[in-house]
Amino acid sequence: MTETAKLAKVVFQPSGRRGTFPVGTPLLDAARSLGVYVESVCGGRGICGRCQISVSEGTFAKEKLTSAADHLDAASEAEIRYAQLRSLATDRRLSCQAKILGDLVVDVPTDAQTNRQVVRKRAEARQIEPDSAISLVSVTIDEPDMETPRGDTDRLREALVSATGLADLTVDPVLLPRVQAILRKGGWSVTAAIHQDRGALPTLVALWPEEKQAVYGLAVDIGSTTIAAHLCNLQSGRTVSSAGTSNPQIRFGEDLMSRVSYVQMNPSKLPDLTKAVRDAINALVGKLVGDVGAERSDVLDATFVGNPVMHHLFLGIDPVELGGAPFALAASDAMVLNARDLDLELNPGARVYMLPCIAGHVGADAAAATLAEGPNKLDEITLLVDVGTNAEIVLGNRKRLLAASSPTGPAFEGAEISSGQRAAPGAIERIRIDGETLEPRYKVIGVDEWSDEDGFAEKVDSVGVTGICGSGIIEAVAEMYLAGLITEDGVIDGAMAERTSRIRAQGRTFSYLIAEDGVEISILQTDIRAIQLAKGALYAGVKLLQDKLGTSHLDRIRLAGAFGSYIDPRYAMILGLLPDCPLAGVTGVGNAAGTGARMALCNRAYRRDIEKTVREIEKIETALEPKFQEHFVNAMALPNKVDAFPHLRAAVELPERGQTDDQGGAGERRRRRRRG
Repeated sequence: MTETAKLAKVVFQPSGRRGTFPVGTPLLDAARSLGVYVESVCGGRGICGRCQISVSEGTFAKEKLTSAADHLDAASEAEIRYAQLRSLATDRRLSCQAKILGDLVVDVPTDAQTNRQVVRKRAEARQIEPDSAISLVSVTIDEPDMETPRGDTDRLREALVSATGLADLTVDPVLLPRVQAILRKGGWSVTAAIHQDRGALPTLVALWPEEKQAVYGLAVDIGSTTIAAHLCNLQSGRTVSSAGTSNPQIRFGEDLMSRVSYVQMNPSKLPDLTKAVRDAINALVGKLVGDVGAERSDVLDATFVGNPVMHHLFLGIDPVELGGAPFALAASDAMVLNARDLDLELNPGARVYMLPCIAGHVGADAAAATLAEGPNKLDEITLLVDVGTNAEIVLGNRKRLLAASSPTGPAFEGAEISSGQRAAPGAIERIRIDGETLEPRYKVIGVDEWSDEDGFAEKVDSVGVTGICGSGIIEAVAEMYLAGLITEDGVIDGAMAERTSRIRAQGRTFSYLIAEDGVEISILQTDIRAIQLAKGALYAGVKLLQDKLGTSHLDRIRLAGAFGSYIDPRYAMILGLLPDCPLAGVTGVGNAAGTGARMALCNRAYRRDIEKTVREIEKIETALEPKFQEHFVNAMALPNKVDAFPHLRAAVELPERGQTDDQGGAGERRRRRRRG
């Protein structure tokens, strides 16, 4: 906190919105001023309890602040009364009553987010031939008698060996206390679940006192921003239910390195990060099994993918070594673990298969996406990119495959952008700027109409216009470039204020106003710089892999991940986020990591396939490559300082290259492109 000005910095998660406020400001007022949706229906009287928040405690290096619960004032009488009459968790406060006393990182809990982030990680259609690690076997055994004093478990095992031929079958110790009761309840006829994978001894992991018709598996993609989970029928290979949620670890840091830094500075908090993600997964499991009328005990196998930091935090491993060279993983190979050892609320005998990580910052999610898209099985040179807070890149074909990562940061997800937010109702997700009038029109999540269409004004009241999300930011910057509002170097052209009042002075730079109904939404010069830094890092990583592969040619680009699926490929290329490629060859492939996780869940052959592929992939560490900086500097320009983008120019009329004068004005007018 700044003592002289008596100001405090407040960061709201999971939206990532932040601001500086005078000490004594009610937390709810701070949230509303930033466009953070916190529900309150009692007028701030502390009656409804809808505005609950919690404070994330610890030192946050990236934010340059220390957050503590006592940086809010003491509970008011209204809060105390609410806690007595209803239930208010000890770590929760009512934001309408709590006043800011110091720097804070505030978490708006998932159960309190009516207008929460839209999780866009559905299950992509994929027919998977079933051959899971779980097989069901029904047997009937003789009742015990005095002449054959063999234990019930031993006789059950012998019957299963006879039925399956698995002479080395073992029994999971977790079953031993329950075998006799199950056998008697089933009248000595039971259904057994046997787990077999990776050369380990086949193991009896579950038992039912009746014929069991269906058992399920869980495939989970743990992203740094969102978690997506899919429930699959292990007999048919079909996905029967999918669900997603925000990753609650966001309150400890928006991007991966922020979370690594948080653990480094607050080592005692590591279990909190692990518990947060496991609790979120357990909540998703409850929803998934409820959707199909199943029980948690019906889930016998699970596969997990995630980037290396998420992989380590889920397993309870300190990720600090991933924060600096040589970016050493504690474990990278595929693993089979007991679900109960990870505090997962599944069948007590359930197993977990962790897909292998490729390198220090290219994780099991990239491996799963590679499994799903199979660039190593094609002749065409394919670029596979998962755009997140850390972009994972795979390039090549059946002859050679390379992988790397680039530190794009959270700008593409709304963080570090003045009006940025994650994808939630009210966020601008599409934008167009008229080349003549320089007026914008936009589309927000939760409303079908564009802002200039009939019905928009009436419908937008239900969600508001609260900020701009990743896809909207990309389109806004690209449209500003096409309309001549910014130069190829990313400088907002102050001279354009003569043509539109939407260009406004911001100290020594300028901004472009998009909307000002309620929350003002503008693109600042700092926003454009954040996008340039992010896209420059991604593009430089791709160029390094092209250098290593010895080609500038690309046949196909596949954009993986929820964000990649909602990027318009044309705007991504105009921005210079992606290298030049025939536009028809650029497509989003949705949650490819989740698809790969489902493939590995339902068919063991895919597990062996990706284990072999990961061993063969060439790993390139961008931080150690001398040409990275050169590629990065060139990639700061729109779309690029040196690359010509012939395929893009054939499809889109780009502005002519011009010079920028010292006042941020364009020294040479550029032609407008025809609107398509």
